[in-house]
Amino acid sequence: MSANKRIYLCLAHMSEAGLEQKYIKEAFDTNWVVPLGPNVNGFEKDLEEFVGEGKRVVALSSGTAAVHLGLIAAGVKAGDEVLVQSFTFCASTHPITYLGATPILIDSEPDTWNIDPDLLEEAIKDRIAKTGRKPAAIIPVALYGMPYKADRIMEIANRYDIPVVEDAAEGFGSKYKGRMLGTFGKSGVLSFNGNKMITTSGGGALVTANEDEWREIMMYATQYRESYPYYQHEKIGFNYRMSNICAGIGRGQMTIVNDHIAHHKHVQKMYEDLLKDVPGIHVHAQPASGEYDSNYWLCTITIDENVKVKGQENAYKTIVQGAVGGAAGVIHAASSAVTDCQPNDNVEALRVFMDAAGIEARPVWKPMHKQPVYKNSPAYVNGVSESIFKVGMCLPAGPYVSDEDVRYIVETIKSALI
Repeated sequence: MSANKRIYLCLAHMSEAGLEQKYIKEAFDTNWVVPLGPNVNGFEKDLEEFVGEGKRVVALSSGTAAVHLGLIAAGVKAGDEVLVQSFTFCASTHPITYLGATPILIDSEPDTWNIDPDLLEEAIKDRIAKTGRKPAAIIPVALYGMPYKADRIMEIANRYDIPVVEDAAEGFGSKYKGRMLGTFGKSGVLSFNGNKMITTSGGGALVTANEDEWREIMMYATQYRESYPYYQHEKIGFNYRMSNICAGIGRGQMTIVNDHIAHHKHVQKMYEDLLKDVPGIHVHAQPASGEYDSNYWLCTITIDENVKVKGQENAYKTIVQGAVGGAAGVIHAASSAVTDCQPNDNVEALRVFMDAAGIEARPVWKPMHKQPVYKNSPAYVNGVSESIFKVGMCLPAGPYVSDEDVRYIVETIKSALI
């Protein structure tokens, strides 16, 4: 690795043929620089062919917007309850609150780290007993690209007649039993943020079940304008459509999506091989039953509590000045270096050690039921996600991560251990 190169978790990677620039140039040359346009139409068709199952796709400004519209299409309204995986990024839960509904946070199963189907059904029964009505929707999440048990989730959802909005934002291209995530439920959420499997700079999409649902979502995404020669609105809509410029990037990215997925899987296999004999370090991998086909958006490890790491005595002694990972934007300065739920000292020490070595590593998502903003939300927990949060770490896996980089990352981890 070059002495001045930094290895990022998942850096946006453009096609070698420069097709993204070609489509963007076409947009400028034809003055299609606004939302909608030929690139948007073309990108949606590419996505429909990719996910298959006869689904329709609406390209949107973000994955968060897709969750929001998916919930609206499912009929979620103020006062409702929505069952959602607790072990996730906040984009899975925040849109529930946008609608005035309440997230009901469901813990994970240990093998996939995704929503526990048994706990899901337990929560459904308990909410019905407590409130007299069933939850309005279910949101499973493909954590770090790992498929959830889609068949069991759908069996439970269908039995109670509850619509499912699949959050496959991290699982673009992942499959369960040979079928693309995002095509099992009433709708499916995709994300094309700057660090996802493919990028449109910023953007997302909603996979819909049929033509009628596609048209309804399209209306909601374009401020719900009726067909008059003037602006008439009979429902509240949103300005959520993807721009023709961003969609041009997406069209170019679709030409290399399979290459990206193959690379992430290759990096995962390298981590598994190179770390298998390192005591106390465990690479999280998909179950070996043959049903799972993860894209391994990010590769993750867990670190045993008794593993000693250089600098561990200094963990959490100083307040972090900026947010760790991603395009953090504006953040509040922390008032304390610690919270009541945080990664173990050795995990934080390893993150700091790797950062100093030019490697971006990141804690796994903090479960939503441990987030202050959701302290009053009902939660059905089994301890799995909280225990993983304390020992888990994300490692680089993106297209710019070379074999040499992976070997350097592994050697850095080994050199950090005491």
